Amino acid sequence: MKRAVSKSMLLWLLVLLIALLIPVIVANKFYMHTLILILFYAAVSGSWNILAGYAGQLSLGHAIFFGLGAYTSTLLFMTWGVSPWIGMCAALALCMLVGACIGYPCFRLKGPFFTLATLAFSEVIRLVASFWKELTNGAVGLNIPFQAGFSSLMFRGKEPYYYIALGILCLVIAVTYWIDRSKIGAYLIAIRENEEAADALGIPISRYKLYAVLISSGLAGITGVFYAQYILFIEPEAMFNVNFSVQVALISIIGGMGTVFGPVLGAVLMIPLNELLRSAFSGLNGLNFFLYGIVLILVVSFIPNGILPTLRGWLDKKRANRDSQPARAIPGTQKGGEQVDSAN
Repeated sequence: MKRAVSKSMLLWLLVLLIALLIPVIVANKFYMHTLILILFYAAVSGSWNILAGYAGQLSLGHAIFFGLGAYTSTLLFMTWGVSPWIGMCAALALCMLVGACIGYPCFRLKGPFFTLATLAFSEVIRLVASFWKELTNGAVGLNIPFQAGFSSLMFRGKEPYYYIALGILCLVIAVTYWIDRSKIGAYLIAIRENEEAADALGIPISRYKLYAVLISSGLAGITGVFYAQYILFIEPEAMFNVNFSVQVALISIIGGMGTVFGPVLGAVLMIPLNELLRSAFSGLNGLNFFLYGIVLILVVSFIPNGILPTLRGWLDKKRANRDSQPARAIPGTQKGGEQVDSAN
């Protein structure tokens, strides 16, 4: 067991080392932009996975927390000159508060009704942000003035953004790993599998669902702060877009819900595909979404549990078949205390 853990630890340390060296190897700006998007979407999808993959609460309103995080840091920075690093803390607190206010009443709903409720909240907040022009500047949006520096979270090159996105993703993975190995994760999985049975066992369902939404919404708010400082422009239609919530959910579903690295695998596969299709069919508006949708349908149809759980199941089955094969007798060895004659 210790040997397996050490091998796994060494493998992930090697992956982290390679990830740290990528900006030294890759000089192309388009490739660097794609890598940053992979890290960003893996982090957002990982935050969604905590609520949906572990707690079983399928939300389509994750853009609420992403957008709130972006607007919180941006307004603090543009109005009072507050550093986005401090804005991350404010966004974390606000998103957790809003997540609790939205999640607690929605937890009374189950299945598709919960999903529709989160979708409705997302649309309401998008409309409020669109018409509250005094605060958000409405559909015109907010252009963040460029001020290069670490304190402003703005850089002239893409390498610093890459490392910050990698750091945020490592934070999400670390939190997810802790949940996966802790009592919280066990309780959340029990709630996901059978809520009535979990309640009968004495698990405080509402409390642990609230833990999940607090962690999930807070991490999503942090990713929103990063995105705003990377793009330097935000507007309600983009920040509170339902399509964004759907894309984040699909990345986790394809990679494998309820796993630590499923969202990472989903982002590694789907984000480059989306970017390549968009660049290849730039003259045919919408064709990239059509092809992207076909890939999604095929994956969901043939691998409903996600790529990572399916791959693990296949490896476990192959290992079990190998271990179940009877050992072949070697000529000249002892068998039942007697010498085996190879001639017989």
